[in-house]
Amino acid sequence: MIICLTFLTLGIFLALSNNIKFLTRSVSDDQVIVFFLSETSSMETVAAIQKEMEDSRLFSRIRLVNREEALAAFKTKFPDLESVLQNLNRNPFPSSLEATFSRDSLNTAAGRDLVERMRTREGISDIQYNREWIERMRTFDRLIRAVGFFLGGILIFASFFIISNVIKLNVLARKNEIAILRLVGATNWFIRIPFVMEGVFLGLLGGVLAVFLLWLVTALFPLYLGSSPGVIGELIQFRFLSVSQILALLVSGSLIGFLGSFSSLSKFLKI
Repeated sequence: MIICLTFLTLGIFLALSNNIKFLTRSVSDDQVIVFFLSETSSMETVAAIQKEMEDSRLFSRIRLVNREEALAAFKTKFPDLESVLQNLNRNPFPSSLEATFSRDSLNTAAGRDLVERMRTREGISDIQYNREWIERMRTFDRLIRAVGFFLGGILIFASFFIISNVIKLNVLARKNEIAILRLVGATNWFIRIPFVMEGVFLGLLGGVLAVFLLWLVTALFPLYLGSSPGVIGELIQFRFLSVSQILALLVSGSLIGFLGSFSSLSKFLKI
């Protein structure tokens, strides 16, 4: 059970990390930057800005969104706030240029330089760019992994000593059988292998139980959150482990069982 709880803890943090990586990749794959145009911008200025963006070859798509299109898009996405717009008696949305970075230009120095240059360019009033949000998500992912491996490391040491003590008790309980085996000529490894196999089996069984419980957590947690968890709910969702991660947990459990039993045998079974 200690091994199960150890790898369940690691698995939960890995599942959280998988979800953060999935969200970060989804945002990065459709990384759009919006250049809001000032109300005094002339058509020539807008055309010059658009040409400069096209010449940079950093964007796969550039689209001019006028004020009416921006207003219509807002009403479509937020129909409950339409009454607020009616009270304003005017269109508060500026025209903008929406540009999608090409995959090769994501997070490049040329892309960052262009954004900084555009901030001070005539005709642009503001820039909406989600790079800072992506960096925060990556930092959050690193924090989750660090906490998970810290707690998991402590529990792994606990599992190691527990298995070592379990094997020690089994050795002491079978000391008469071991003495008989020695008398009839059993080799050292013939006596040791059953105890080593027991440790490996305990570790593997703990890993299997941890994967099963983690599957239950990932399946039931969305039901606990409800249908509208919001942004925080999207961040703390669990995304089940990949095949390689599952195999790593199972192999790690078996390895801890092997090391724990072998350490115990070397100390308490002097053959």
